[in-house]
Amino acid sequence: MSALHEWTARECADCVNQGALRALDVARHFIERVQAVNPSINALVQFDPADVLRQAAQADERLARGECLPMAGVPVTIKDNLWVAGRTITQGSRLFADFVAPRDAWAVARLRHLGAVILGITNCSEFACKGVTDNLVYGPTRHPLDPALTPGGSSGGAVAALAAGLGLLALGTDAGGSVRRPAAHTGLVGLKPSQGLIPHPWGFGEPNYGVSVVGLLARNAADCAWLFDHLADFDAGDVSAPALPVDWQALSGTRQAPPRDWRIAWSPRLGCDFAIDQDVLSAVEASVLRLRERGWMVVEADPSWGQAVRDYPMDALQHAGLHALHHEALARRPHDIDPVLVMQIEAGARADAVDWARVLRARERIARELSRFFSEYDVLLCPTVPVVPWAHTELGPARIEGRPAGPRGHAVFTPLFNLCGVPACSVPAGQVRGAPVGLQIVAPRFEDARVLQMAALVERLAA
Repeated sequence: MSALHEWTARECADCVNQGALRALDVARHFIERVQAVNPSINALVQFDPADVLRQAAQADERLARGECLPMAGVPVTIKDNLWVAGRTITQGSRLFADFVAPRDAWAVARLRHLGAVILGITNCSEFACKGVTDNLVYGPTRHPLDPALTPGGSSGGAVAALAAGLGLLALGTDAGGSVRRPAAHTGLVGLKPSQGLIPHPWGFGEPNYGVSVVGLLARNAADCAWLFDHLADFDAGDVSAPALPVDWQALSGTRQAPPRDWRIAWSPRLGCDFAIDQDVLSAVEASVLRLRERGWMVVEADPSWGQAVRDYPMDALQHAGLHALHHEALARRPHDIDPVLVMQIEAGARADAVDWARVLRARERIARELSRFFSEYDVLLCPTVPVVPWAHTELGPARIEGRPAGPRGHAVFTPLFNLCGVPACSVPAGQVRGAPVGLQIVAPRFEDARVLQMAALVERLAA
């Protein structure tokens, strides 16, 4: 039998619920695993073995009382910008080095209710606003396959932990690809749900207001769908929550192939001439070719975004949000903020209301065009990342496809879907130069189950 850290989350929960394994047995295995592996990758930055054992014992006691705990004993890690009651949660910032969360984030509370065990807190870039995972509080997180490389960001600690067998599921956040891109870099499934489907009504002030969501990470599509089904809900305290009921059940769909009459679009550069290394593009295209070979109709088609998307419109929103939240702290404690974040906060100070209005108007146009595109297609496929992981000491690769990359060149394929509020999922698409890459699957808003159904198919065809 394989080691516990190689099991699916559902297998673990089933064994604990059936009494074949205690939650305490699971907890002890993962405590030993963290102690052995984490020092070399720095994925978990808050880890309390005694608390893990306490949670597991509580889960066993609840089962003995006859409670129904669908996620009994499943170890889950939480990104360091989501509140976990009584724990130090820093957002990767010295400004919050002494902050103790007063309550659980909504999703964390739901996980506890379902019997999951919070294994630890995972590293992230400061305020989750960089594409690599390092900060002045905890230092860099390293890629499990090569400690010289980054797993990406900002949820780099979450993916590094999960890929290294430190937990069976992970929660991150995604405001521009911070779950999907690191998932692609580490061979995981990473879901950015539709805006509002996983409630997040309290927690830290969000720099990327209106586009950030709680993101889900798993080692396979079915586990990701299972986690999604347990966390998707309505909470009126979340202003982005859907006003009408949504059928979000996803796990059942992963067991069957999508209908053959689905209209599937493949867009290798999203119609924007985004740079992508040729070997990465070839690997992703191989997943598309497998779909065609098995009988699905896939046509090459690009959304007509217009010029606005080429200028990375989210930057202005992020910079303005950072300035609004942290400009006073910058004046008092400039040396306690990552220099990259200092530049972003200062950029936010230079923008005016007209700049922000232009970005919001551009967001409307982008969302409207994607909606029009989905009147013709059921699913959109595109790359998740254009490169393989790079040195953890660098913000990004210097060149992509032979072109100068700039600080955001590695991140261009994901943020448009945050602006539109639609579900997007990265699923593994093979390896390039020994490193994983990902295929991104996108569907209309609230069609998260459709995205996960396609992810499960891509996964099966690659096996």
